[in-house]
Amino acid sequence: MPIDAAKAVAAEPRTGEIAWNHKDVQLYHLGLGAGIPATDPDELRYTLESRLHVLPSFATVAGAGSPGVISGLSMPGVDVDLARVLHGGQTVRLHRPIPAEGTATATGRIAAVYDKGKAAILVMRTEVADAEGPLWTNDAQIFVRGEGGWGGDRGPSTRLEAPTGPPDRTVERPIREDQALLYRLSGDWNPLHADPEFAKLAGFDRPILHGLCTYGMTLKAVVDTLLGGDVARVRSYTTRFAGVVFPGETLRIRMWRRDGGVRVAVSAVERDDAPVLADTVVDHT
Repeated sequence: MPIDAAKAVAAEPRTGEIAWNHKDVQLYHLGLGAGIPATDPDELRYTLESRLHVLPSFATVAGAGSPGVISGLSMPGVDVDLARVLHGGQTVRLHRPIPAEGTATATGRIAAVYDKGKAAILVMRTEVADAEGPLWTNDAQIFVRGEGGWGGDRGPSTRLEAPTGPPDRTVERPIREDQALLYRLSGDWNPLHADPEFAKLAGFDRPILHGLCTYGMTLKAVVDTLLGGDVARVRSYTTRFAGVVFPGETLRIRMWRRDGGVRVAVSAVERDDAPVLADTVVDHT
């Protein structure tokens, strides 16, 4: 079996130094569709270095995502075919606002391996701290098709009850044809998002958008719409990737206010509101 769960969880963490600057932050924001309209003051806080605020989901790509999902797939006990890999879910917990420039130490490990029968789920945890202390913790849930069935722990359910009542806000966000090509410059070089031939090997008729791009676009919509544009209010952000998105489509983002948080559901408009993000929660002050 390509995944040895006990060996993977017991493996020594990987630690590396990461660094980022305002250009990395600006490129990430542009990859999410920020800057439209280009002179809008609300957009300039994402694109102009003199007034830059860092969207908390930048934590998923800071330092080019190092140690990152791809490096995690080469950890001891893990040997999988990249074409069978999908990003199943993501959680970012913020310990304090992310600075526009910084250096930090990132420590990555496989926190858990779950057996879902026809697939395995790897939980890759990355903890990041700088000289002043902890900055953020990332948990990436990686779905590996065909690698389950060894009788291991199925893990906790991440499913939430669907929000009730009409959403408090609904917005739509178009995805440009070149969105994945721009977003991948922030560090996720998986050819699934650019190479038509590789996408076909993975079972898709054309390249798909990065799940983390949809993740970032959604958080930006929540911050801009319900949090007054204040990125520092976000405390944690979690989602389950429920379906793919293709460049050129439109995201429909529905938001429900809750005490201390926002429930969110995201769908693809052109495919009869096919679910894209589910079980999505933004906790905030």
